[in-house]
Amino acid sequence: MQNPGVGWIAAIIIGGIAGWLAEMFMKSNMGVLMNIILGIVGAIVANVLLGVLGISLAGWLGYLVAGFIGACILIAVGRMIKR
Repeated sequence: MQNPGVGWIAAIIIGGIAGWLAEMFMKSNMGVLMNIILGIVGAIVANVLLGVLGISLAGWLGYLVAGFIGACILIAVGRMIKR
């Protein structure tokens, strides 16, 4: 969300796609709204974590990759907490 090239509508669409991809990859079962939330929050989390490592992802594709990585991290953390 820090990238001015990606607006709110695009963030919702890309976040939904990233969340859906993470849901398929992690073999999780969530709804459309949760996929969007996971993708958007996951992108924020991944951008922070990658920023610490000195890696910067930009543009639509970068937001999608960051959303996917972050959503996978959030699903894994959710599973660890649930147990």
